[in-house]
Amino acid sequence: MSIRVLLADDQRLVRAGFAMILDAHDDLEVVGEAADGAEAVALARRLAPDVVLMDVRMPVLDGLAATRRVVAEVPGAKVLMLTTFDLDDYVYDALQAGASGFLLKDVGRDELVAAVRVVAAGDALLAPSVTRRLLADFVASRSATARRPTPAALSGLTARERDTLGLLARGRSNAEIAAELGVSDHTVKTHVGNVLMKLGLRDRIHAVIFAYEVGLVRPGG
Repeated sequence: MSIRVLLADDQRLVRAGFAMILDAHDDLEVVGEAADGAEAVALARRLAPDVVLMDVRMPVLDGLAATRRVVAEVPGAKVLMLTTFDLDDYVYDALQAGASGFLLKDVGRDELVAAVRVVAAGDALLAPSVTRRLLADFVASRSATARRPTPAALSGLTARERDTLGLLARGRSNAEIAAELGVSDHTVKTHVGNVLMKLGLRDRIHAVIFAYEVGLVRPGG
């Protein structure tokens, strides 16, 4: 069964390029194209895509507002956001809007295809060049008066789950975590699932934010 993808970008050539790359793979199908955020929301409602490739900056309705509406109104749809800049201010807020991943528009063909598959499978993804600075700046930008989780919130995790969360927050992949802990990939997936369930977190990105907020890892550490 193909992964159904909706493209949302105000540049026709960008949409055409992504469509050509994705449609070249049997397991991926571009089901629609939107030129602005409002059209993206309308098409997402009608087409129920598995993944929406959403540009951050678009007319009529920006990618951030469109992401909020797609996540709220289209059950099961995952949003993979695209940005020209690796520190676009919109991206910080998009973490809270429900986006499952972020990529730079200059991403390579293989990376784009892999990202769509990862997000469709329910995992979260950040472009490697974005991850550490994005999360560090996101946490630093949070208001000092904002309600934050306390370290005590980690008490429900086992030692292995806590180790897994710490490595996840440092940008390690499942395979790298498995190698470092001396366990199988399947065990790591189980640990990650337990962490998300016990902490009430939506996905891996929010697990990383949580780890920064409770001080399990620190920006630059």
